[in-house]
Amino acid sequence: MRPAIVVHGGAWAIPDSLVEPHKEGVKKAALNGWEILKEGGSALDSAMEAVRIMEDDPTFDAGIGSFLNEEGRVDLDASIMDGDTLEAGAVASVYRVRNPIKLARLVMEKTEHILLIGEGAHRLAKKMGLEMIDPSELIIEREYRRWKEMKEKGYSPKRAFVEDSTVGAVAVDSKGKFAAALSTGGTPNKMVGRVGDVPIIGSGLYADSLKGAAASTGHGESIMRVILAKSTVDMLGFGLSAQAAAEAAIDLLRRVDGYGGIIVIDRKGNIGYAYNTPRMAVAYVIDGEVKVSI
Repeated sequence: MRPAIVVHGGAWAIPDSLVEPHKEGVKKAALNGWEILKEGGSALDSAMEAVRIMEDDPTFDAGIGSFLNEEGRVDLDASIMDGDTLEAGAVASVYRVRNPIKLARLVMEKTEHILLIGEGAHRLAKKMGLEMIDPSELIIEREYRRWKEMKEKGYSPKRAFVEDSTVGAVAVDSKGKFAAALSTGGTPNKMVGRVGDVPIIGSGLYADSLKGAAASTGHGESIMRVILAKSTVDMLGFGLSAQAAAEAAIDLLRRVDGYGGIIVIDRKGNIGYAYNTPRMAVAYVIDGEVKVSI
């Protein structure tokens, strides 16, 4: 099997000032994931590492630098899925771990559950030895200013795709095993307790080594209504190519007046992506060659 990885840094109205940081960020993530695949590593390790890189990059709405909720705190969601076993792990509303994607994997591998939230997820993180941080470490000046401005001018999370993002990765390794990973800080000024599509397996991501893998980004409530990632992977099972399935997925999203994007890898190792927002940051590596699009 020809290994490949594709990552996204969110589908939204990425401003001109952030285009280059987004391009560099997704490129770095894809190349780091590719290094694992190149050495014969697993798709699961590759996808997780790519997402971890973006969680540590304040350019993106994941990990440090994420959007703040209505009370001025960063609440993080993440998920990961092994397409070979169909096992998955996810966390929601966590704010005391730097890399929620690592915690999502611990949920998958060290518990009998799929989704842990809030304090329960924090307890697992501490038990398993993940570094615990003060919530303020996730906040950067750019996002604090954005939050203050929203409070002053009034803002609804229902606002269109101007500011709504997630980071994700899908990969296939030399053994033909697929994986997907996602992480996000959610929508800006969201209600406390709001959870979007990212930790909902089948909505934000899905991986099945018999079909392929997909990871979405965009308006989470719309994505959940059409179970976007699972629907896309099922299209691969029906014989659509990665690109055709990605385009069909966005058509499905339009049915609920949704906006966003999706990345896909099919059983032949072909990649596809589509979006209906002004921009989406994408990078992929096939046969050692990296390509970046925004």
